This record gives sequence, structure tokens and C-alpha cells, in this order.
Amino acid sequence: MQILLTNDDGIYAPGIAALKHQIQNLGQVTVVAPAIEQSGVGHSITFSQPLRIREVHLNNELIGYGVSGSPADCVKLAVYEIMKKEPDVVISGLNMGANVGIHILYSGTVAAAVEAAIMGFPSIAVSFEITEQYADVNDASKVAKKVIECIIKHKLPKGSLLNVNIPSRPANQIKGIKITRQFAHDFKETFDKRTDPSGRAYYWLMGTDKSIHREDGTDITAVNEGYISVTPLRYDLTDQDLYKKIEGWDWDI
Repeated sequence: MQILLTNDDGIYAPGIAALKHQIQNLGQVTVVAPAIEQSGVGHSITFSQPLRIREVHLNNELIGYGVSGSPADCVKLAVYEIMKKEPDVVISGLNMGANVGIHILYSGTVAAAVEAAIMGFPSIAVSFEITEQYADVNDASKVAKKVIECIIKHKLPKGSLLNVNIPSRPANQIKGIKITRQFAHDFKETFDKRTDPSGRAYYWLMGTDKSIHREDGTDITAVNEGYISVTPLRYDLTDQDLYKKIEGWDWDI
């Protein structure tokens, strides 16, 4: 099995290293990830400047390929320029922080998996909700492997995408898996206004406390309650209900 492993935290991130270690016996794993952190870049692609690929070594061992671009760029270059064979599955993660609700739209981790799905490959985005109470990436990667094995066993259809989020707790305290839908409401994030040494104002996005949000059946509620959330996503953003409604309007102009 050919596995493409990528992320948005960068090729040196502990999450991708831990996940590679866990899944390397599932097949031939090729790591292609951003050379530097690309969190929050969404589904951006690079077209106004050249992209560069370099082999990345650690302790004289090739660990993967670093790309001077976005997670979506990484997937494109991996398939078209780096891998000798097309991937059977594309895995994006292990991301340092949950990707639930509207944050899916900002996530480079999910964007890489979406790009793979657009290209026709089965894809899995995997994220770990790190908190001050629990942040063991190695333990979370073991959990992620079990979920990935289950998905591979069931042969995810071509061009499909599953978004997996692991709660911030030890493996033996995780309650199970819930199949969920995306929480689609505003998180009501805030900005902290600060002043630099020259007296000019600047702003720092503070995010929100996701634990306060509750809606049955959603990814965020499942993670808040200690379950692994598995959400099937699609990149077709067409609002079918509104499509049918406006199709019947009088568009005579």
C-alpha cells in the first residue's frame, strides 16, 4: 500500500513524526509536508512564486520532503513529482489541535485531505485536541493508527474524505467513536488588543473555549464528551436547497 503523509504544522512537527512511526508498517509511507508551519492557511495554493522541494534528513536518515508552499501544494507535488506510484490513501496529520466546526474551513490539515479527494484519492485528516490537561502526541498517534486501520480495512471510496478528531485524554479514557456532522455555527472568537513599544495598536486572535459549544450529533460535542469524532466531508459547497429555490425565480433582466 502506498501512503502519502502530509500536514500543515510542518515537516519537523512532532505530530507527523509520531504518526509516521505508528503507520509505517501499514505500507510504504512517503512524507511530503510544508518546510515551515502553515497552520490556518486553508486551501491556498502557490502560483506567484516558485515552489522548491528538498530532502529532509534527521540523524542521517531521510524523513521526507519539505515543500516551500502550502499543504495543498504538498499533495500536488507529491503525486505529480515525488511519488513513483500514486497513493492508495492520503493521510494529513497528526495535527496539533482539533479541527472541528468552522475551523475546518481554515485548516491546512483538512485542506490537504480535500486536495487529495479532489484528485480522486481516499483521504483522512487526523487531528488531536491538545490541552493543558493532556498533550501526549505519541499516545494520540497510537489511537489514530487504530482509526486509520479501521478505515483502510473498510476501503474508503475514491475521492472521499473523513475528518477525524481525537479528544484530549489518555487512550484508556476515550469513550469510543461517534460518526458526526460538522458544527456549522460561529465560535464567537475574540481579539486581544495590545500596544507595541512605539505605541501602535495590534491585535492577537485569542480563539474561543470550544468546550462551551454543544449541539447533539456534531464533531465538537463528540470531542467535548470524550469521543473520537469521524466526520465525512465533501468539497462541493453548492447549497442544494437554495439552488432549487432560486432556480424558480423570475430572472428576466
